Amino acid sequence: MAQFNAHFRNINGDDTYPLTDVIYRSKVDGSLLEVEHDRKALAERSPEEWKKLFAERRMSFEPADMSGIWSKREMVLPDMPLEDIVTMREGWSPLFDAAPLAKEMGIKSLKVKLCGNSHTGSFKDLGMTVLVSQVNHIIKKGIHEIDAVACASTGDTSAALSAYCAKAGIPSIVFLPAGKTSVAQLIQPISNGSIVLALDTDFDGCMKIVQQVTADNRIYLANSMNSLRVEGQKTISPEICQEMGWKVPDTVIIPGGNLGNVSALAKGFEDCKAMGLIDRIPRIIVAQAENANPFYQAYERGFDKLVPMQAKKTLASAIQIGNPVSYPKAVRAIQKTNGMVVSVTEEELANAAHRGDRIGLYCCPHTGVALGALEKLVAAGKIDKEENVVVISTAHGLKFTEFKVGYHEKKLENICSKFANPVFKAPADLGAVMDILKKEMAERRR
Repeated sequence: MAQFNAHFRNINGDDTYPLTDVIYRSKVDGSLLEVEHDRKALAERSPEEWKKLFAERRMSFEPADMSGIWSKREMVLPDMPLEDIVTMREGWSPLFDAAPLAKEMGIKSLKVKLCGNSHTGSFKDLGMTVLVSQVNHIIKKGIHEIDAVACASTGDTSAALSAYCAKAGIPSIVFLPAGKTSVAQLIQPISNGSIVLALDTDFDGCMKIVQQVTADNRIYLANSMNSLRVEGQKTISPEICQEMGWKVPDTVIIPGGNLGNVSALAKGFEDCKAMGLIDRIPRIIVAQAENANPFYQAYERGFDKLVPMQAKKTLASAIQIGNPVSYPKAVRAIQKTNGMVVSVTEEELANAAHRGDRIGLYCCPHTGVALGALEKLVAAGKIDKEENVVVISTAHGLKFTEFKVGYHEKKLENICSKFANPVFKAPADLGAVMDILKKEMAERRR
């Protein structure tokens, strides 16, 4: 059996670098890097052997196996010593069967991958376990001196970074746009002991600063332009297929901001196909909020070029990004999968999120963006009624309580809350209570 190995590779060239290097762009032309695996070596093991191994690890109580990411370690970081892994049992998130919503929309099947059911409440844990494990390995082996790990964030990346660094005993630094994250998101890095800086700018401004700060290689960059993150996030794809009995959905819809997760999703499916685990790759559709949709605008122009925009305020605050770093990788993902990019309004995303809640979900606004895109595509006939669709839910709704309360109290600006569910105030009197119940129950039977 061949030895599994991986390295950084220029996405537009042939230059390669060891995974232990502190590097984020090509030294030749400045292009983004990706982690390149020896897919030929991975394919030497039969699909049946891989499936058996992954199934056995699913039932294992070994710390690495209990992680959805490290249970697939050969296709993530094959050289990572088990003792250097920093894990919080991330991954293995539920694939929620949204059959009632599929029936309402008139499509064959809809499942929602609940990536927010994770330690810090978002999909960012999937990539951060890989990145922080690698930093931990570099420090422990004395390969480079690293004083801290830093990120720019709209909330979720900072939460993941701070938690994983805290567990590993590695200092972390977080740059947030002041006043643009939820209270729940802000308190997470504070609680985990990060150095938190709220900058008077937007995410793109924070991203500029963190790249300047991490030019000193003693402070390690944790944003998605660091392709180690992609290696963890790509395991969403084999996990979906495994949960579907190694069947492949027809279409996967994912919300997009900085676009790292889009390229991760595509790469995961490509790896699965190369390993013989699946025989085709699904169409990938990226959903963006209308107030922050530079990728959609580029798609409408045939991906001629990215024109950065000043992202406007959106309820989907984690994707309020006007200059996505992973744009080149995301373009490649859409083109390779014959995908699409869709833009939804604030009202569409708010109502779609709460429509999902009515069947037992608890959707973050970004999941609302993806569900809103699905509604538009079905209505336009761009998703066939016989398709099996998976929507990626990127964070837990508990991180966005203000969004939820504002919706049901009808206090969200310029939003008609179609699915608002008000609280009824009543005296402690049986007659008054029964009057309300009879009226409401009759209304809901209609």
